[in-house]
Amino acid sequence: MPELKNPEDTQEKLPRNLGLWGVWMLVVNGLIGAGIFGLPSGAYALAGEYSVLIYVFCGLLMLPVILSFAEVGSYFRGTGGPIKYGKEAFGSFIGFQGGWLYYLARLISFSANTVLLTDSIAYFLPIADSGTGRLISLALTCGFLSLINILGSVESIRSMTIFTIIKFGVLIGLVFGGFVLLGSEVIPAFQSPVPDSSDLGKAALLLIYAFVGFEGAVVPAGEAKRPERDMPLGLLLGLGVVALLYILVQLVAQAAVPNLADSKAPLLDASSNLFGQTGAVILMVGVATSVLANLVSSMFSATRITYALSLEKSLPKWFGEVHSRFLTPANSVLFFGLAAFSLAAMGSFRFLAAMTVLSRLLLFIMTCASIPKLRPRFKGAGRFILKGGYIVPILGILACLWLMLQVSFTSVWLTAVLLGIGTALYWIGKKAER
Repeated sequence: MPELKNPEDTQEKLPRNLGLWGVWMLVVNGLIGAGIFGLPSGAYALAGEYSVLIYVFCGLLMLPVILSFAEVGSYFRGTGGPIKYGKEAFGSFIGFQGGWLYYLARLISFSANTVLLTDSIAYFLPIADSGTGRLISLALTCGFLSLINILGSVESIRSMTIFTIIKFGVLIGLVFGGFVLLGSEVIPAFQSPVPDSSDLGKAALLLIYAFVGFEGAVVPAGEAKRPERDMPLGLLLGLGVVALLYILVQLVAQAAVPNLADSKAPLLDASSNLFGQTGAVILMVGVATSVLANLVSSMFSATRITYALSLEKSLPKWFGEVHSRFLTPANSVLFFGLAAFSLAAMGSFRFLAAMTVLSRLLLFIMTCASIPKLRPRFKGAGRFILKGGYIVPILGILACLWLMLQVSFTSVWLTAVLLGIGTALYWIGKKAER
Protein backbone atom coordinates (compact mmCIF):
# COMPACT_ATOMS: atom_id res chain seq x y z
CA MET A 1 0.00 0.00 0.00
CA PRO A 2 1.50 3.40 -0.91
CA GLU A 3 2.38 5.78 1.90
CA LEU A 4 -0.47 8.11 2.85
CA LYS A 5 0.63 11.70 3.26
CA ASN A 6 -1.04 13.92 5.78
CA PRO A 7 -1.69 17.43 4.53
CA GLU A 8 -0.27 18.76 7.80
CA ASP A 9 3.13 17.30 6.94
CA THR A 10 3.43 19.64 3.98
CA GLN A 11 3.30 22.63 6.34
CA GLU A 12 6.42 21.59 8.23
CA LYS A 13 9.10 24.28 8.29
CA LEU A 14 11.51 22.70 10.79
CA PRO A 15 14.69 21.03 9.44
CA ARG A 16 15.09 17.25 9.86
CA ASN A 17 18.19 17.01 12.07
CA LEU A 18 17.13 14.24 14.49
CA GLY A 19 18.64 10.80 13.96
CA LEU A 20 18.32 7.63 16.05
CA TRP A 21 20.82 8.98 18.62
CA GLY A 22 18.76 12.14 19.10
CA VAL A 23 15.49 10.21 19.47
CA TRP A 24 17.11 7.81 21.95
CA MET A 25 18.38 10.70 24.05
CA LEU A 26 14.92 12.28 24.12
CA VAL A 27 13.57 8.95 25.41
CA VAL A 28 16.17 8.33 28.12
CA ASN A 29 16.19 11.94 29.31
CA GLY A 30 12.40 11.94 29.39
CA LEU A 31 12.52 8.81 31.55
CA ILE A 32 15.54 9.63 33.74
CA GLY A 33 14.93 12.93 35.48
CA ALA A 34 15.30 13.47 39.20
CA GLY A 35 13.11 10.54 40.27
CA ILE A 36 15.77 7.83 40.30
CA PHE A 37 17.80 9.88 42.78
CA GLY A 38 15.00 9.72 45.34
CA LEU A 39 12.84 6.67 44.52
CA PRO A 40 15.03 3.82 45.88
CA SER A 41 14.24 4.63 49.53
CA GLY A 42 10.48 4.86 48.99
CA ALA A 43 10.47 1.62 47.01
CA TYR A 44 12.50 -0.15 49.71
CA ALA A 45 10.21 1.13 52.47
CA LEU A 46 7.22 -0.47 50.72
CA ALA A 47 8.67 -3.63 49.18
CA GLY A 48 12.00 -4.23 50.94
CA GLU A 49 14.53 -6.28 49.00
CA TYR A 50 11.74 -7.24 46.58
CA SER A 51 11.63 -3.63 45.32
CA VAL A 52 14.11 -4.51 42.57
CA LEU A 53 11.46 -6.85 41.14
CA ILE A 54 8.92 -3.99 41.15
CA TYR A 55 11.14 -2.17 38.65
CA VAL A 56 10.91 -5.21 36.39
CA PHE A 57 7.13 -5.30 36.84
CA CYS A 58 6.77 -1.59 36.00
CA GLY A 59 8.95 -1.98 32.92
CA LEU A 60 6.76 -4.86 31.73
CA LEU A 61 3.62 -2.87 32.60
CA MET A 62 4.72 0.02 30.39
CA LEU A 63 6.09 -2.18 27.59
CA PRO A 64 2.78 -2.58 25.69
CA VAL A 65 2.19 1.17 25.96
CA ILE A 66 5.65 1.95 24.57
CA LEU A 67 5.20 -0.67 21.84
CA SER A 68 1.92 1.03 20.89
CA PHE A 69 3.68 4.41 20.73
CA ALA A 70 6.38 2.77 18.60
CA GLU A 71 3.82 1.57 16.05
CA VAL A 72 1.83 4.80 15.85
CA GLY A 73 5.04 6.83 15.82
CA SER A 74 6.13 5.00 12.68
CA TYR A 75 3.00 6.20 10.83
CA PHE A 76 3.73 9.93 10.85
CA ARG A 77 6.49 12.21 9.65
CA GLY A 78 5.09 15.44 11.06
CA THR A 79 5.44 17.30 14.37
CA GLY A 80 2.75 16.79 16.99
CA GLY A 81 2.78 13.26 18.40
CA PRO A 82 -0.45 12.88 20.44
CA ILE A 83 -2.10 15.70 18.48
CA LYS A 84 -1.72 13.83 15.19
CA TYR A 85 -2.68 10.46 16.68
CA GLY A 86 -5.84 11.82 18.29
CA LYS A 87 -6.89 13.91 15.31
CA GLU A 88 -6.37 11.21 12.68
CA ALA A 89 -8.13 8.55 14.78
CA PHE A 90 -10.87 10.46 16.63
CA GLY A 91 -11.11 13.98 15.18
CA SER A 92 -9.58 17.40 15.83
CA PHE A 93 -11.21 17.90 19.26
CA ILE A 94 -9.58 14.78 20.78
CA GLY A 95 -6.32 15.66 19.05
CA PHE A 96 -6.34 19.11 20.64
CA GLN A 97 -7.13 17.72 24.09
CA GLY A 98 -4.28 15.21 23.77
CA GLY A 99 -1.83 17.97 22.94
CA TRP A 100 -3.25 20.24 25.65
CA LEU A 101 -2.90 17.64 28.41
CA TYR A 102 0.59 16.69 27.27
CA TYR A 103 1.69 20.33 27.20
CA LEU A 104 0.38 21.05 30.72
CA ALA A 105 2.00 17.93 32.15
CA ARG A 106 5.35 18.88 30.60
CA LEU A 107 5.11 22.51 31.69
CA ILE A 108 4.35 21.68 35.32
CA SER A 109 7.00 18.95 35.57
CA PHE A 110 9.53 21.29 33.91
CA SER A 111 8.79 23.96 36.51
CA ALA A 112 9.05 21.50 39.39
CA ASN A 113 12.38 20.16 38.11
CA THR A 114 13.67 23.72 37.70
CA VAL A 115 12.96 24.26 41.39
CA LEU A 116 14.78 21.00 42.18
CA LEU A 117 17.78 22.14 40.14
CA THR A 118 17.82 25.46 42.01
CA ASP A 119 17.78 23.53 45.29
CA SER A 120 20.80 21.56 44.04
CA ILE A 121 22.59 24.80 43.15
CA ALA A 122 21.80 26.11 46.62
CA TYR A 123 23.72 23.14 48.05
CA PHE A 124 26.88 24.83 46.72
CA LEU A 125 25.65 28.47 46.65
CA PRO A 126 23.37 29.19 49.64
CA ILE A 127 22.43 32.58 48.13
CA ALA A 128 20.23 30.70 45.63
CA ASP A 129 18.10 29.26 48.43
CA SER A 130 15.67 32.14 48.89
CA GLY A 131 14.63 35.65 47.93
CA THR A 132 16.15 37.51 45.01
CA GLY A 133 18.97 35.01 44.63
CA ARG A 134 16.45 32.22 44.09
CA LEU A 135 14.52 34.20 41.49
CA ILE A 136 17.72 35.06 39.63
CA SER A 137 18.75 31.39 39.63
CA LEU A 138 15.34 30.32 38.27
CA ALA A 139 15.41 33.07 35.62
CA LEU A 140 18.92 32.15 34.49
CA THR A 141 18.00 28.47 34.23
CA CYS A 142 14.82 29.11 32.19
CA GLY A 143 16.58 31.73 30.07
CA PHE A 144 19.59 29.50 29.36
CA LEU A 145 17.44 26.53 28.36
CA SER A 146 15.21 28.75 26.20
CA LEU A 147 18.29 30.09 24.41
CA ILE A 148 19.56 26.57 23.71
CA ASN A 149 16.20 25.59 22.19
CA ILE A 150 15.96 28.76 20.10
CA LEU A 151 19.45 28.26 18.64
CA GLY A 152 18.34 25.01 17.02
CA SER A 153 17.71 21.27 17.36
CA VAL A 154 21.41 20.51 16.74
CA GLU A 155 22.39 22.69 19.71
CA SER A 156 19.67 21.12 21.87
CA ILE A 157 20.85 17.60 21.05
CA ARG A 158 24.48 18.61 21.56
CA SER A 159 23.74 19.99 25.03
CA MET A 160 21.66 16.89 25.86
CA THR A 161 24.58 14.74 24.74
CA ILE A 162 26.91 16.46 27.21
CA PHE A 163 24.44 16.27 30.09
CA THR A 164 23.54 12.65 29.26
CA ILE A 165 27.18 11.54 29.22
CA ILE A 166 27.80 13.14 32.63
CA LYS A 167 24.56 11.75 34.08
CA PHE A 168 25.18 8.21 32.85
CA GLY A 169 28.82 8.46 33.91
CA VAL A 170 27.84 9.28 37.49
CA LEU A 171 25.15 6.58 37.71
CA ILE A 172 27.29 3.90 36.04
CA GLY A 173 30.22 4.90 38.29
CA LEU A 174 27.99 4.41 41.33
CA VAL A 175 26.85 1.00 40.07
CA PHE A 176 30.36 -0.14 39.13
CA GLY A 177 31.86 1.06 42.40
CA GLY A 178 29.09 -0.61 44.39
CA PHE A 179 29.61 -3.97 42.69
CA VAL A 180 33.40 -3.77 43.12
CA LEU A 181 33.39 -2.66 46.77
CA LEU A 182 30.41 -4.69 48.00
CA GLY A 183 30.73 -7.81 45.86
CA SER A 184 28.09 -10.45 46.47
CA GLU A 185 26.35 -8.26 49.07
CA VAL A 186 24.70 -6.44 46.19
CA ILE A 187 22.65 -9.51 45.21
CA PRO A 188 19.56 -9.82 47.47
CA ALA A 189 18.88 -13.17 49.13
CA PHE A 190 15.06 -12.75 49.02
CA GLN A 191 14.73 -14.44 52.42
CA SER A 192 12.55 -11.80 54.11
CA PRO A 193 8.75 -12.18 54.11
CA VAL A 194 7.00 -10.98 50.95
CA PRO A 195 5.17 -7.66 51.64
CA ASP A 196 1.38 -7.66 51.40
CA SER A 197 -0.28 -6.92 48.08
CA SER A 198 -1.34 -3.38 49.04
CA ASP A 199 2.26 -2.35 49.73
CA LEU A 200 3.40 -3.95 46.49
CA GLY A 201 0.69 -2.01 44.62
CA LYS A 202 1.80 1.25 46.26
CA ALA A 203 5.41 0.49 45.32
CA ALA A 204 4.37 -0.10 41.70
CA LEU A 205 2.45 3.19 41.62
CA LEU A 206 5.48 4.98 43.08
CA LEU A 207 7.97 3.51 40.62
CA ILE A 208 5.77 3.98 37.56
CA TYR A 209 6.75 7.65 37.75
CA ALA A 210 10.22 6.57 36.68
CA PHE A 211 8.81 5.02 33.50
CA VAL A 212 6.83 7.96 32.09
CA GLY A 213 8.19 10.82 30.02
CA PHE A 214 9.18 8.72 27.00
CA GLU A 215 6.21 10.11 25.07
CA GLY A 216 8.11 13.35 24.51
CA ALA A 217 10.31 11.64 21.95
CA VAL A 218 7.48 11.15 19.43
CA VAL A 219 6.40 14.81 19.36
CA PRO A 220 9.26 16.20 17.21
CA ALA A 221 8.76 13.60 14.44
CA GLY A 222 8.76 16.50 11.97
CA GLU A 223 12.46 17.00 12.77
CA ALA A 224 13.44 13.32 12.55
CA LYS A 225 15.35 12.09 9.51
CA ARG A 226 13.65 8.69 9.44
CA PRO A 227 10.82 8.71 12.02
CA GLU A 228 9.29 5.48 10.67
CA ARG A 229 12.48 3.66 11.75
CA ASP A 230 14.03 5.84 14.47
CA MET A 231 10.92 6.34 16.63
CA PRO A 232 10.30 2.62 17.32
CA LEU A 233 14.01 1.83 17.77
CA GLY A 234 14.63 4.85 20.00
CA LEU A 235 11.65 4.02 22.24
CA LEU A 236 12.52 0.34 22.70
CA LEU A 237 16.26 0.87 23.17
CA GLY A 238 15.56 3.67 25.62
CA LEU A 239 13.23 1.54 27.76
CA GLY A 240 15.70 -1.37 27.81
CA VAL A 241 18.70 0.71 28.85
CA VAL A 242 16.81 2.72 31.47
CA ALA A 243 15.10 -0.32 33.06
CA LEU A 244 18.47 -2.11 33.42
CA LEU A 245 20.10 0.99 34.94
CA TYR A 246 17.23 1.43 37.43
CA ILE A 247 17.55 -2.18 38.59
CA LEU A 248 21.33 -1.94 39.08
CA VAL A 249 21.04 1.37 40.95
CA GLN A 250 18.42 -0.10 43.29
CA LEU A 251 20.61 -3.13 44.02
CA VAL A 252 23.58 -0.94 44.97
CA ALA A 253 21.47 1.42 47.09
CA GLN A 254 19.98 -1.51 49.04
CA ALA A 255 23.42 -2.90 49.82
CA ALA A 256 25.21 0.40 50.50
CA VAL A 257 22.65 2.11 52.79
CA PRO A 258 21.65 0.02 55.85
CA ASN A 259 18.70 2.32 56.72
CA LEU A 260 17.61 2.86 53.13
CA ALA A 261 13.89 3.07 53.97
CA ASP A 262 14.54 6.16 56.14
CA SER A 263 16.89 7.95 53.72
CA LYS A 264 15.74 11.26 52.23
CA ALA A 265 18.56 11.24 49.66
CA PRO A 266 19.22 7.53 49.04
CA LEU A 267 21.75 7.79 46.21
CA LEU A 268 23.56 10.63 47.93
CA ASP A 269 23.85 8.44 51.04
CA ALA A 270 24.95 5.46 48.95
CA SER A 271 27.64 7.47 47.18
CA SER A 272 28.82 8.98 50.46
CA ASN A 273 29.02 5.56 52.16
CA LEU A 274 30.93 4.08 49.23
CA PHE A 275 33.28 6.93 48.25
CA GLY A 276 33.16 9.47 51.11
CA GLN A 277 32.48 13.21 50.77
CA THR A 278 34.00 13.32 47.28
CA GLY A 279 31.46 10.74 46.15
CA ALA A 280 28.63 12.86 47.56
CA VAL A 281 29.80 15.94 45.61
CA ILE A 282 30.10 13.92 42.38
CA LEU A 283 26.59 12.54 42.93
CA MET A 284 25.27 16.08 43.34
CA VAL A 285 26.79 16.93 39.95
CA GLY A 286 24.94 13.90 38.59
CA VAL A 287 21.65 15.21 40.02
CA ALA A 288 22.19 18.62 38.43
CA THR A 289 23.11 17.25 34.99
CA SER A 290 20.28 14.71 35.09
CA VAL A 291 17.74 17.44 35.76
CA LEU A 292 19.29 19.69 33.08
CA ALA A 293 19.10 16.93 30.47
CA ASN A 294 15.49 16.28 31.45
CA LEU A 295 14.67 19.99 31.20
CA VAL A 296 16.22 20.34 27.74
CA SER A 297 14.29 17.28 26.57
CA SER A 298 11.01 18.56 28.09
CA MET A 299 11.29 22.01 26.56
CA PHE A 300 12.33 20.61 23.18
CA SER A 301 9.25 18.39 22.86
CA ALA A 302 6.67 20.57 24.66
CA THR A 303 7.35 23.64 22.53
CA ARG A 304 6.68 21.56 19.41
CA ILE A 305 3.19 20.92 20.77
CA THR A 306 2.16 24.58 20.66
CA TYR A 307 3.87 24.86 17.25
CA ALA A 308 1.83 21.87 15.98
CA LEU A 309 -1.41 23.20 17.51
CA SER A 310 -0.79 26.45 15.64
CA LEU A 311 -0.40 24.53 12.38
CA GLU A 312 -3.71 22.85 13.21
CA LYS A 313 -5.20 26.37 13.65
CA SER A 314 -6.15 25.49 17.23
CA LEU A 315 -3.82 28.17 18.66
CA PRO A 316 -2.91 31.63 17.30
CA LYS A 317 -0.56 31.78 14.31
CA TRP A 318 2.08 33.44 16.53
CA PHE A 319 2.95 30.08 18.13
CA GLY A 320 3.69 28.54 14.73
CA GLU A 321 6.13 31.18 13.53
CA VAL A 322 9.66 29.89 12.86
CA HIS A 323 12.82 31.94 13.52
CA SER A 324 14.16 33.18 10.19
CA ARG A 325 17.78 32.35 11.04
CA PHE A 326 17.69 29.39 13.42
CA LEU A 327 14.58 27.70 11.94
CA THR A 328 13.13 26.90 15.38
CA PRO A 329 9.66 27.64 16.85
CA ALA A 330 11.13 30.58 18.78
CA ASN A 331 7.81 32.09 19.92
CA SER A 332 6.65 28.77 21.35
CA VAL A 333 10.00 28.43 23.16
CA LEU A 334 9.78 31.96 24.63
CA PHE A 335 6.20 31.39 25.82
CA PHE A 336 7.13 28.09 27.48
CA GLY A 337 10.20 29.61 29.17
CA LEU A 338 8.21 32.54 30.61
CA ALA A 339 5.36 30.30 31.77
CA ALA A 340 7.78 27.84 33.38
CA PHE A 341 9.60 30.65 35.21
CA SER A 342 6.29 32.03 36.49
CA LEU A 343 5.25 28.65 37.89
CA ALA A 344 8.71 27.90 39.31
CA ALA A 345 8.80 31.30 41.06
CA MET A 346 5.63 30.33 42.94
CA GLY A 347 7.68 27.71 44.75
CA SER A 348 5.43 24.68 45.34
CA PHE A 349 3.77 22.47 42.75
CA ARG A 350 2.55 19.52 44.83
CA PHE A 351 -1.10 20.42 44.34
CA LEU A 352 -0.83 21.05 40.59
CA ALA A 353 1.51 18.13 39.97
CA ALA A 354 -1.23 15.73 41.10
CA MET A 355 -2.89 15.98 37.69
CA THR A 356 0.17 15.11 35.59
CA VAL A 357 0.01 11.34 36.13
CA LEU A 358 -3.65 11.00 35.17
CA SER A 359 -3.24 13.25 32.13
CA ARG A 360 -0.39 11.05 30.90
CA LEU A 361 -2.44 7.90 31.43
CA LEU A 362 -5.27 9.42 29.38
CA LEU A 363 -2.73 10.17 26.63
CA PHE A 364 -1.46 6.60 26.75
CA ILE A 365 -5.01 5.18 26.48
CA MET A 366 -5.79 7.49 23.54
CA THR A 367 -2.65 6.38 21.72
CA CYS A 368 -3.27 2.67 22.30
CA ALA A 369 -6.92 3.04 21.26
CA SER A 370 -5.91 4.82 18.04
CA ILE A 371 -4.15 1.73 16.62
CA PRO A 372 -7.31 -0.14 15.49
CA LYS A 373 -8.45 3.05 13.73
CA LEU A 374 -5.11 3.93 12.11
CA ARG A 375 -3.45 0.60 11.29
CA PRO A 376 -5.76 -0.26 8.33
CA ARG A 377 -4.94 3.14 6.77
CA PHE A 378 -1.20 3.30 7.39
CA LYS A 379 -0.12 -0.35 7.34
CA GLY A 380 2.53 -0.84 4.69
CA ALA A 381 6.23 -1.11 3.90
CA GLY A 382 8.53 0.58 6.39
CA ARG A 383 5.98 0.66 9.20
CA PHE A 384 6.51 -0.90 12.61
CA ILE A 385 3.48 -3.18 12.95
CA LEU A 386 2.96 -5.12 16.17
CA LYS A 387 2.35 -8.86 16.02
CA GLY A 388 -0.71 -10.55 17.49
CA GLY A 389 -3.42 -8.32 16.12
CA TYR A 390 -4.55 -5.81 18.72
CA ILE A 391 -3.44 -7.73 21.83
CA VAL A 392 -0.57 -5.34 22.66
CA PRO A 393 -2.62 -2.08 22.59
CA ILE A 394 -5.38 -3.80 24.59
CA LEU A 395 -2.80 -4.79 27.23
CA GLY A 396 -1.55 -1.20 27.23
CA ILE A 397 -5.06 0.10 27.88
CA LEU A 398 -5.63 -2.42 30.68
CA ALA A 399 -2.31 -1.45 32.32
CA CYS A 400 -3.29 2.24 32.24
CA LEU A 401 -6.77 1.50 33.63
CA TRP A 402 -5.21 -0.42 36.53
CA LEU A 403 -2.89 2.50 37.26
CA MET A 404 -5.80 4.96 37.07
CA LEU A 405 -7.48 3.04 39.91
CA GLN A 406 -4.50 3.96 42.11
CA VAL A 407 -4.62 7.76 41.59
CA SER A 408 -6.18 10.17 44.08
CA PHE A 409 -9.51 11.97 43.73
CA THR A 410 -7.57 15.26 43.67
CA SER A 411 -5.86 14.16 40.48
CA VAL A 412 -9.23 13.29 38.93
CA TRP A 413 -10.97 16.60 39.53
CA LEU A 414 -7.87 18.66 38.67
CA THR A 415 -7.61 16.87 35.33
CA ALA A 416 -11.35 17.41 34.72
CA VAL A 417 -10.95 21.16 35.35
CA LEU A 418 -7.98 21.39 32.99
CA LEU A 419 -9.87 19.43 30.32
CA GLY A 420 -12.66 21.97 30.69
CA ILE A 421 -10.20 24.84 30.20
CA GLY A 422 -8.78 23.09 27.15
CA THR A 423 -12.29 22.65 25.73
CA ALA A 424 -12.97 26.37 26.12
CA LEU A 425 -9.69 27.28 24.40
CA TYR A 426 -10.45 24.88 21.57
CA TRP A 427 -13.85 26.38 20.80
CA ILE A 428 -12.50 29.92 21.10
CA GLY A 429 -9.77 29.03 18.60
CA LYS A 430 -12.26 27.45 16.20
CA LYS A 431 -14.56 30.47 16.45
CA ALA A 432 -11.63 32.78 15.67
CA GLU A 433 -10.70 30.59 12.69
CA ARG A 434 -14.22 30.84 11.27
